[in-house]
Amino acid sequence: MQKGRIIKAISGFYYIKDAHNQIYQTRARGVFRLQKVTPVVGDYVEFESDNLEEGTLTKVLPRKNELSRPLIANVDVGVIVTSVVDPKLSTALLDRFLVHLEKNHIQPVIYISKMDIANDHEKIAVKDIVYEYEKIGYHVIAVDEPSKEEAISKIKNAFAKDFNQHTIMFMGQSGAGKSTLLNLLDENLNLKTGQTSQALGRGKHTTRTIELLPLLGGEFADTPGFSTLNFEGIEQVELTEYFPEMLCRRDMCRFTGCLHDREPKCAIKSAVAQNEISEFRYQNYLNFLDEIRQQVKY
Repeated sequence: MQKGRIIKAISGFYYIKDAHNQIYQTRARGVFRLQKVTPVVGDYVEFESDNLEEGTLTKVLPRKNELSRPLIANVDVGVIVTSVVDPKLSTALLDRFLVHLEKNHIQPVIYISKMDIANDHEKIAVKDIVYEYEKIGYHVIAVDEPSKEEAISKIKNAFAKDFNQHTIMFMGQSGAGKSTLLNLLDENLNLKTGQTSQALGRGKHTTRTIELLPLLGGEFADTPGFSTLNFEGIEQVELTEYFPEMLCRRDMCRFTGCLHDREPKCAIKSAVAQNEISEFRYQNYLNFLDEIRQQVKY
């Protein structure tokens, strides 16, 4: 029995890298279908193989987390790449990503791209947004046209542990600059980059599949860009847990299970009124809460 990690999955084939960086092409046992288990990129697995091209994936080991979009498991850090312009920065979309990372206990890092093409008004607006997220405790990277050395330094400094012990997922809206950032971190990747569609206001999809690749001693996943995420599997009362600035005040509310919406004597609403919690974050929370309510109806 051999052990390894799935680094790519295409058309029913699973490519597994073992501890010696040898890559095996395998197919999953039919029993997975009966057990309703689907192996995904990032899974640690057991497999059998006499050669590099005809192996059998026999067991998926327990996961510490799993995302359905993008479909990947066992992620340590999620780098959310969002641009100032082209496409325009959306705190609503950024907060959607943050909620999903918080839910899966993945350390978030916010990387704001295209600062070099933003005008003065846009840069001032972004600085205000950066301040709000840093006040919460998020690590935010926003620099004008970073050099390779600066980009590497700031990305590495965002992690609490050694870089080479992380599996890092780069995620964000299409056209925000994920592939551009990764090419800056490692020019040998030579990932395709795309321009933003002027008609739709969003980027063309340049990343089609998920694959784990080496980066600066660790592993990373560049994921297909997307601009929609739902809150399937998240209960109304649970949503507060994924807003750190609200979670730390939740027990101060008068009512247990307070949704911080229409309830009286709510500590969260009081904190918003006193500018301790940003108005835009609270509004995003209410919008997400309403979306969850609508999902329950249907």
